[in-house]
Amino acid sequence: MKKLLLFLALLFGTTAVAQHGERQHRVVMQLTSGDTLVHKNLMKQFKNMKEASPSIQLEVVCHGPGMDMLMSDRSIVQGKLKEFAAQGIVFLACDNTIRERNLDPAKVLPEAGHVKAGIIHIVERQEDGWSYIKAGF
Repeated sequence: MKKLLLFLALLFGTTAVAQHGERQHRVVMQLTSGDTLVHKNLMKQFKNMKEASPSIQLEVVCHGPGMDMLMSDRSIVQGKLKEFAAQGIVFLACDNTIRERNLDPAKVLPEAGHVKAGIIHIVERQEDGWSYIKAGF
């Protein structure tokens, strides 16, 4: 019985906790809102998340109206977005949305990567064990 308890403690204790006791969070966020208040609030959430868990792996998938946050001619958070991208937060633009909304791909901020289908990327991350958060109010 003691061996079983030790095995379970090692199994579950080491998979969730990194060096120095910090949990290793992997989060994929979905942004579908074009509301600039949502974009500003999201920047505050990123700051809080990075302070609470500096090693967090965070991806933000923008599609639909959420693409506005990644467009150079529409985004009001470009400076903050650049800062967070430099800290390792990954911003992803949905190529399906770019095509469907007739957006100019050249206007996607250079800090953003691309995925073919935003929703499929989110599903794949969840299948890989990432936590999911829907951004917005």
